[in-house]
Formats: sequence, structure tokens, C-alpha cells
Amino acid sequence: MSVLSPETRHEIERQRERYPQARSAILPSLWALQHQLGFLSPEGMAEVAGLLALTPSEVEAVASFYSMYFDRPGGRHHLLVCINVSCALRGAEEIVAHLEDRLGCPSGATTADGEFTWEHTVECLGACGGAPAMQVDHHFQENLTPERVDAILDAVRAAPAPDQLGSRPGGGRRPGAHGASE
Repeated sequence: MSVLSPETRHEIERQRERYPQARSAILPSLWALQHQLGFLSPEGMAEVAGLLALTPSEVEAVASFYSMYFDRPGGRHHLLVCINVSCALRGAEEIVAHLEDRLGCPSGATTADGEFTWEHTVECLGACGGAPAMQVDHHFQENLTPERVDAILDAVRAAPAPDQLGSRPGGGRRPGAHGASE
């Protein structure tokens, strides 16, 4: 039985045709799978490998390298807080401590109500000019303060579920993914 929807299968085939080597289509194909499921299942990655005429281990190696792919379902919303140099110098540790207190769970976990999966990373989000920064469902939020974080969380919590808007939330990081702060 196929994990991939016809739409996801079509998108992966479209991506495969865009590149001279099928291997180059791994990243966008994984995005298509994650968009459908909310995470990368082993069965889904095996199907991606088949469509790209690659081995499952080649696809899994790419998925495990990047911190943007998830190996398990997560909360309705995904928060990623940058703690790299610029953000650290401008208060990222305070933001991380505030999120842990406000959400009632540590980095890398999902809130009890399933609303948020959050984590901090040592990798730069590339928003140094607006440090400290975080991504909320892949959208940047900058110049954070605890009060601004609270307002963002309240607004996100009140919004319709991501799958009602045509996108899927993130889940837990893939084991060994670069950028994860354990």
C-alpha cells in the first residue's frame, strides 16, 4: 500500500524531471513527503527512493543530515529558536528559558495539549539583523522579547490549524540531525 498521495507522487515525479540527476531531487521530494504527512516515515522515504531510482539509504542519509526534516509527528505548530552568536548576544537564552516555562516542556518536546513542538538550535537561522529570532511554522519572528513571544504564541494558538490552511506542522528532529541541540 502506498503512503504517497497521487498529488505527492506527481510532485516528486515533477521534481525528478527538473534535474539532470535524480539525486538532486531528494530535498524537494522530502519536502513534498513531509508536507503530506507532517513528518518523514520510513515507508514514505522508501517510496521516494523508488520514485527517484535511488536506494532507501541514500534518501535516509539526506533526511538525517538536515534539521528541517522530522521523524515523528509533532505539535500543531513548530517553533525553532536560534541560539547562535547574534541571537545569543541579544538574549536568546532568555527566550529559550521563557518558552520552556511558558510551554511547560523542554526543547525538543511537544506541549501536553499537542499545540506546539519547539526546539532551539545552535545553527543560525539567518536572521541576525533581527536577533533574537525564531521560526514559527517556517515563518520568521524577530526582535523577540518574552512579551513578544507571548503575543506570538497567543496569535498562533488562536489561528486555524495548519492543515486547514493547506500546510502541515513539523514534528521531532531526525536522530543525529545537524543543528539539534541536545
